Amino acid sequence: MTIPKSLKSLAGGGLLGVLLVSAPVAGAEAGSLENLERERAILVTTLCAPDLTPDERQKKVAQSKHRLVDLERMVIRDKSLHGQNTPVVRRAFANYDLTFLIHAAVENERDIVDHWLDSLGLSTDGLMNARVGRRY
Repeated sequence: MTIPKSLKSLAGGGLLGVLLVSAPVAGAEAGSLENLERERAILVTTLCAPDLTPDERQKKVAQSKHRLVDLERMVIRDKSLHGQNTPVVRRAFANYDLTFLIHAAVENERDIVDHWLDSLGLSTDGLMNARVGRRY
């Protein structure tokens, strides 16, 4: 029994499509530090989102806080990061208060937002007194 050319090309194209779709997935593997940075960015975005009500913000921050505690512990215990001298790893451990935001806030007995703003050199009073405008 012979297979028609149209089915052969369809089967070959289908196989090629499956390989092309699955290839990026196999190579896309984020490490613990990348996952921590992604989750921290989500938290900061949530903290700064003007469209959230206080209750929605509090609920999202609580969820993110639980994930961040686990991810921070994973990064601290990640043996694959020891001895790496990449800029990302150096910067992460040099800026402990920003990288390990939840742990640092608890250690300093401060709220996450206050600790984050203080680490950036900002204060709540300074932000409340700030004016929107252009600098010349």
